[in-house]
Order: sequence, then C-alpha cells, then structure tokens
Amino acid sequence: MDQWELLCDRQWKVPLEKISYLVGWLLGYIIFGCICDRLGRRAAFIGALVMALPLGVAVTFTSSYFSFLPLRAGFGAALAGMFLSFYISRVELCSPSQRLMVTMIGGFFWVAGELLLPGMAVLCSDWRVLQGSITGTLMLLGVYWCGHTLYPESPRWLLATQQVEQCKSELHMFARANGINIGEDASGQDHVFTEIDSLCEGFPRPQYYSICSIFGTRLIWRNALILGFTAFIGCGIRPCFARNLQVFGPYIPYFLQAGSEIVACILICICVSHCGRRSVLLLFTILTGFCSLLLLALTQLDLFIEASIVISVVGSLCSHAVVMLSVFYACEVLPTVIRGSGLGLIMGINMLGRASLPFIELQHKSGYFLYHVVLSSFCILSVLSLLLLPETKRKSLPETLRHGENLRRPPLLLHPTQDTLPLLKHGKKRADYNPDSYARLASSTKKMIRSDTTGSTCGEENKALSSD
Repeated sequence: MDQWELLCDRQWKVPLEKISYLVGWLLGYIIFGCICDRLGRRAAFIGALVMALPLGVAVTFTSSYFSFLPLRAGFGAALAGMFLSFYISRVELCSPSQRLMVTMIGGFFWVAGELLLPGMAVLCSDWRVLQGSITGTLMLLGVYWCGHTLYPESPRWLLATQQVEQCKSELHMFARANGINIGEDASGQDHVFTEIDSLCEGFPRPQYYSICSIFGTRLIWRNALILGFTAFIGCGIRPCFARNLQVFGPYIPYFLQAGSEIVACILICICVSHCGRRSVLLLFTILTGFCSLLLLALTQLDLFIEASIVISVVGSLCSHAVVMLSVFYACEVLPTVIRGSGLGLIMGINMLGRASLPFIELQHKSGYFLYHVVLSSFCILSVLSLLLLPETKRKSLPETLRHGENLRRPPLLLHPTQDTLPLLKHGKKRADYNPDSYARLASSTKKMIRSDTTGSTCGEENKALSSD
C-alpha cells in the first residue's frame, strides 16, 4: 500500500482499515447468522461464497483507499458467513461424543492458515498478489456448491423447523452414502422415518424463528449473554498480552501467539473431555484474569521483564482458550432453531473486542492502561457469571426453545452424569426436570401425610372409646 502513503501524518489510515475489516466480520456474522436460521446452513454458505469471489477480485484491483475500505469490509463479511455456516454444520452433524474433537480439528486448520499466511506474504511480495491468491483458493470451495453430498443441509435444522420431506431426502442421501439400503417405503419400517412421521403428523408448515425470539425466554438469553460477554473479554484482552511481546520484533510475537493457540486447542481437547465445559471455561477465565492482574503489577514496577514475557504468553494461551470454548459452549447451549442468529451475535461481539485495539491505536494509544484495567475487572465479573451456566457434556443439542429452557445448572463440584434426584430416573435413562411433576408430587405427599395423621388420630380415639 505504498501508493497510498500510509506513513507519518497519514498513519491513521492503517487502524481505520483494520476497524472497517473487523466491522465487516461483525456484520457478516449477524446477517449470515439470520440467513442460517431462515434459509439453512448450506444456503448461507453458498451465498457467502458467491459474495466473496467478486468482492475479493474487486479488492485486488482497487486503486483508491476510500473505495478499498467498503470492499474490504464486504469481503470480511463474506468470510464471516462462510466460517459461521461451516462451524454450525460441523457441530450439528456430529454425535455428542465427537462434537468437541471435530470442532478442535477445525481450530487446528485455522491456526495452520495463520502459520502459512506470513510465508505466502513473503512469496507474493505484494498485497495485491496475496489478495488474488486468497481469492483463488476460495474458488476451490465451489466444489461444495456443485456437489450437494460434500456439504449437505443439516437434517437437525430441517427437522427442528418442520421441513419433514427435505429432512427425509437428506437422511436418504446419508444412508446411500453409507451403503445402507432402506427401501422405497421407509415409513412402513421400524426406523427413524417412522419416528419422524409420528412427530410431525399431517403436513406441517415450516416454522422459522428470529433472534428476537431469544428475548422471550428466561434462561437462553441469559446463557447467551454470559458466553458473549466472556468471549468479548477473551478477544479484547489478548492485545494486552501481545503488547509485551513486541520487544521481539514484528514476527516472533505472531508465531508465539499462533503457537499458544495450538497449545490451547490441545488443552481444551484433553481437559474438556474429562472435566466438562463449564469447569474448564471457569478455570481458563480465572487464569486469564490472574495473568492480566499480575501483568499490570509488573508493568508498573518496570522490573522482571522475562517474567512479564512468560506471563504474556500464558495469558495469551488462556485468553484464546476462553474464546474458543465460549463459542463452542454457546453453540451447544443455543437451540437449533436460533443457533445461527444467536451464535452470529455472540461472534459479532467477539469482533468488538478485537476492534478495541485499533480504536486505541487511532487515538495514539491514549487510555491503554485504563483499557487493560477495565478488562481485568471484567474477568472477575465473568468468573461469577459462569457459575450460572448449564453443563452440556455428552448431552444432545437442544432443538426448540423449550428444550433450551430445560437446560439446568448443575452443582459445580458434582460430576455432570450424577443425579442428585433419584426420582428423576426412569429405567436407565435420565428424564428432563419437570417442575409441574414435582409440584404434584409435593401436593400428593402432603395429602398422604395429612390422611395418615388423621387416620392415626381417629384410631386412637376409637381405642379410647372402646376401653371406656
């Protein structure tokens, strides 16, 4: 961008470009999240891909800085839509035991792209060539558009929105891909299609929900707010750790942060599988706040530079784990009918956290210390709010708003699979908590106690009369 002279008194244009790009990602998450819930995950991905290709070419050949800003923002919005639709589809197509592993594998590919980007920048030597090569690689994703079997629509979303026939056709495609012959009359056999027909009798009309539906709930909006707030803190506090790594130059901090992301993915895979989502997220949030407060103390003393660097690396690792686990946790907590728009809103809040550093750079880094202090304080508030979240380990994804409201908060020190209420067990399966059933149980118990008390009193009176 030498032809735009982004130096000296025009250096303010650099953070402005970063802000516009991140705002594009924010809008892309929100818009394509709503499209995911209205038209489907596959349709959102195809729309984002169609949008990304011409915008990528336009960014490559743009000649004006002020025309570059909206084109770059639009390209970021398209990339956000592709990422969001892929993320939701991966989670919805996996069994409960495989959701975490598949999501973390996707995180490894993301980090691999970050590690390859500096090498591509060196090979291309010009930002236009780099932008063109990135747009060219996006064209390879056109195979998902042409091949429906490579990227199918989510049967979970189709069934949750009562699109029964399309859901059956997708399941037929899965069966053929796995070499299973289910026959022509699938509804007459004893398998999943019979259950689908029993759940959706007649010819139900598709039912779609918007993000506004979340505000009519009691627990879903609270869980989404907590996880969005936690992810915002994780994204916003990462530049505070990266600032102390700038003593190594422009390249080493980049690779240190990428390496910390790999370690964070590995730790999440190991810890979350054994300890559950809530306890591990709580642990990483506490470590992030502790590293942040300790770093504030060391920077005021201007001593222990080596210790500050180590704390910055550990804090960067923990903050990235907080972001990844918060997004994954939100995807499991939100119901299928509003998972796209809800997750898009939460990931859009993440972009606000990332855009905070360019805003500070735009103001010549004034107020940076206050920014660090505020986010460290927010970490403490986030730790307290995380205790209100439910545990989703080895649980199926909630489909409707009612299912999302039934996710309850377990005790922190109790194993998620242990049930403190034996009356909730039915056979070998756990039943959902139903407050009405327990209200009837309590009233009937009181009547039994009252009747027993009355009966025993009457019996004692009869014995007394007979003795007289």
